[in-house]
Amino acid sequence: MPEGPEIRKAADQVEKALRGRTALDIHFGLERLTGYEDLLRGASITRVDTKGKAMLTRFDHGWTVYSHNQLYGKWIIRNAYNYPQTKRQLRFAVHNEKKSALLYSASDIEVLRDEEAADHPFIRKIGPDVLSEQVTEDMLLDRFDDRRFHRRKWASLLLEQGFIAGVGNYLRSEIMFAAGIPPHARPADVSEEQLHQAARAVLQMIEQSYRHQGITNDLALAEKLKKQGWKRNQYRHWVFSRAGGHCHLCGTPIDKITAASRRLYFCPSCQS
Repeated sequence: MPEGPEIRKAADQVEKALRGRTALDIHFGLERLTGYEDLLRGASITRVDTKGKAMLTRFDHGWTVYSHNQLYGKWIIRNAYNYPQTKRQLRFAVHNEKKSALLYSASDIEVLRDEEAADHPFIRKIGPDVLSEQVTEDMLLDRFDDRRFHRRKWASLLLEQGFIAGVGNYLRSEIMFAAGIPPHARPADVSEEQLHQAARAVLQMIEQSYRHQGITNDLALAEKLKKQGWKRNQYRHWVFSRAGGHCHLCGTPIDKITAASRRLYFCPSCQS
């Protein structure tokens, strides 16, 4: 499933294709939404917002299309009405005089009044979003100390969108590594310094992944390893998807376990 940085990158592409232009045609591939096509046709897109893994396409007459890519959803930007060859099902399309923005395979789509969007069940419960809000280290520290989260395992918390928006499986492993957090620890178990490290890691990892094509490893090291011929999946991250590979910091083999029903990678030495 794409994580917050990937959804924000997709939103950037959709916004570039649609913002400020009139939607000459609208298509919904879900029967329950086809009645909205005439409502949205002829309106202009003002912006495309994100909240974690959800996208909000805003129209200038007070309506918003909420969409969540879920596991298989994919946005494709093409020249107007130039559809790709794919077996995916088209769920939502916006066409203007130059471009078509096409959402395939996603089924979690709603059409809402602007004032209703904030009360959508997913949006209402979601945590702070580093890529769409001014999130600070102190805000995250307060969250780590919140009684709702303080005694729950990091490995579960970081996948919960109500804790921090947009964090998924690769960011979970990378944040825990950067903060030196053991795989079974809770916020209540780690030092004050590790809490600060975790807050900084959340801010830095999400922003860096967004700015640098999903790379969460040290950028200089990643570039060096790339020039040495390393494959992307080996230089992209500190630990994620690198089971058996050596830690970039200490040389210890990276381990892999299942936590919250998903694979978690960690360095047994750096995260002891």
